[in-house]
Amino acid sequence: MVRLLQAHLDFAREWSEPENVHVFDAAELSSDAVQFFAARAEGRLLAVGALSPVEESHVEIKSMHTLEAARGQGVGWAMLERLVSTAYEQGCHRVSLETGTGKAFAPARRLYARGGFKACPPFAEYRHCPDSICMTRRI
Repeated sequence: MVRLLQAHLDFAREWSEPENVHVFDAAELSSDAVQFFAARAEGRLLAVGALSPVEESHVEIKSMHTLEAARGQGVGWAMLERLVSTAYEQGCHRVSLETGTGKAFAPARRLYARGGFKACPPFAEYRHCPDSICMTRRI
């Protein structure tokens, strides 16, 4: 798991300005307020994702990442569906996220758009910047 989380951080650092790397580390992901999810097949970790509270009935998707070798196989979609359905089951009415605007983040933005997420103004601690976009979905 540590390797996949490190790969997520490395990816964010490679394609984002340092001030726009908003990846949760292991300590933040293990917080009581955060729900952490992992997708596995045959014992192999393929993807991770987390839900973090923003405000009442509003959660944020954090640190969603799919192993490079597992991309294009529906694992990311399954993780996104799991995160949104969990938020819904817990009474949330809004799920939001922040991701990059660069070419490397295009597949993630397409996945989120396919999942019903639309661009929105920055929320929580996020601010307008050229290499970051916030997206949200009402559920």
